[in-house]
Amino acid sequence: MKKIILVSNDDGIHSEGIKALARALKRVGDVFVVAPDRERSAASHSLTLHRPLRVEKIGINSYAVDGTPTDCINIAVNGILKKRPDLVVSGINKGGNLGDDVTYSGTVSAAMEGTLLGIPSFAISLVSRENFYFNIAAKFAARLARHILKKGLPKDTLLNVNVPGSANVKGYKATKQGKRIYGDAIVEKVDPRGKKYYWIGGDMLRWEGGKDTDFEAIANNFISITPIHLDMTNYVSFKELHNWKL
Repeated sequence: MKKIILVSNDDGIHSEGIKALARALKRVGDVFVVAPDRERSAASHSLTLHRPLRVEKIGINSYAVDGTPTDCINIAVNGILKKRPDLVVSGINKGGNLGDDVTYSGTVSAAMEGTLLGIPSFAISLVSRENFYFNIAAKFAARLARHILKKGLPKDTLLNVNVPGSANVKGYKATKQGKRIYGDAIVEKVDPRGKKYYWIGGDMLRWEGGKDTDFEAIANNFISITPIHLDMTNYVSFKELHNWKL
């Protein structure tokens, strides 16, 4: 019996990345696409609780949801699919999700929601601003999907995968999460009526974390595979906290 693979993203159901991903994964199992009806980048792990959600079937095993990536995974698993999926794959994101990006990324959060529901999950992103080799990322996603379906993942762990925006990828590396250091994150402007408005953004100045980070792997043209654990407790800090006298 074929495995069921649930595909989502935060770029929207019509994005080139999710189409390439779904095509590649159809060689691995039965693919169901349940994704936002529009771009929901930086939606993080938000869940829609104060309004109803609409679902539109737009093709065979393909559904658009007017909600967040997290909504999509919930609705798919608990409402749309008749059988629980064997794997959740989120992407292919148009742009990287490196370092601290995982805290903002809707793409990573879709995989996180799958993990919370007890389903092996991974997110995959293409680190590029110009040339988008989705076929390379999709081919690797299919390769990784086959392995996970066969071997599984550690408990409460999802994978954050980033693929270099290059036609000549050297291979892959298991990496740790680096830290991105930004420049000015707020851009202040004035509209034609004289009122201020703001853009949240900022260019990356550098990254930190040393060797074996996701940033280093990408810089050296390797695919980065970073395991992320749902338990975010900082166990190293216990000793310091126990010494506090409040």
